[in-house]
Amino acid sequence: MKRYIYGIDIGGTSIKFGLFDLDFKLIDKWETPTDKTDAGVHIIDDIVTAIETHTPKLDEVLGYGFGVPGPVVKHYIPVCVNLGWKDVDLPGMLKERLNNDNIFVGNDANVACLGEAFIGAGHGRKNVAMITLGTGVGTGIVVDGHILEGHNGSAGEIGHLTVAHDYPIVCNCGKTGCLETVASATGIRNIYNRRKGDHIGHSVLFDTPFPTAKEIFDAAKDGDLLALEVVDEAADYIGYACHVIGITTNPSVIVIGGGVSKAGDFLIRRIQSVYRNLAFKASVDTKIVAATLGNDAGIHGAAELVKIYG
Repeated sequence: MKRYIYGIDIGGTSIKFGLFDLDFKLIDKWETPTDKTDAGVHIIDDIVTAIETHTPKLDEVLGYGFGVPGPVVKHYIPVCVNLGWKDVDLPGMLKERLNNDNIFVGNDANVACLGEAFIGAGHGRKNVAMITLGTGVGTGIVVDGHILEGHNGSAGEIGHLTVAHDYPIVCNCGKTGCLETVASATGIRNIYNRRKGDHIGHSVLFDTPFPTAKEIFDAAKDGDLLALEVVDEAADYIGYACHVIGITTNPSVIVIGGGVSKAGDFLIRRIQSVYRNLAFKASVDTKIVAATLGNDAGIHGAAELVKIYG
């Protein structure tokens, strides 16, 4: 008798497991460290061991969904630098070990978007985009209830949209001026470092040698002029990126997640204002909201893969 569904989010630091019932209600969750030694060869064994420990009767599991930090094409992983993987057929590797044919894989940002679309801030909508503003910028897009992958799994990589034309900074991808360089936590500090030399007058940020993105947002909320300039510039870039998403996939909701999103309505209102000034008339009613599932978005979305493809 089938009783469970697994949603598993494989990250570069930890692997998060979510055990769900057949109604996709979360029963239990836990995580284990990601062992990336030897090109990530031990990760599969660790996953199987964790599953067998928590659900020794594998025939009770309906299916497994996985999110991975890299491009995915039809559940196949061509390369995943953060795990050391290359040419990994995860369903093929796990099929016999878990005695299950229902094994599905998606990019972690897409899977998190799926979680927010069906369970979190998207409230069951079928056309949702999510921008995750953390150390980098990740994006997931759900169209008509399905993840948008593209030709080689890189659809929706809005973090590498070129936006900073006047003061381009080299991105980790090798390009310059990417959204990631001016909208991530690191990007916000990049804007601050550029602006601080031209600022006239005192800023509370000068009292800290290397202010974090959170400290910049806190100062902006208190009315610090330099901090406000930094936040407004970042919001301009993010709002523009939302505009690009709006006219290409026309989501009903764009969810803002990641650590930077903890600035809350203070940031969301600014992004929404920029978006509305730029938006095509037919898509101007797209809502921009903060994520609600936090770190659980990935496991919820991964479980949803079983519903979609199983």
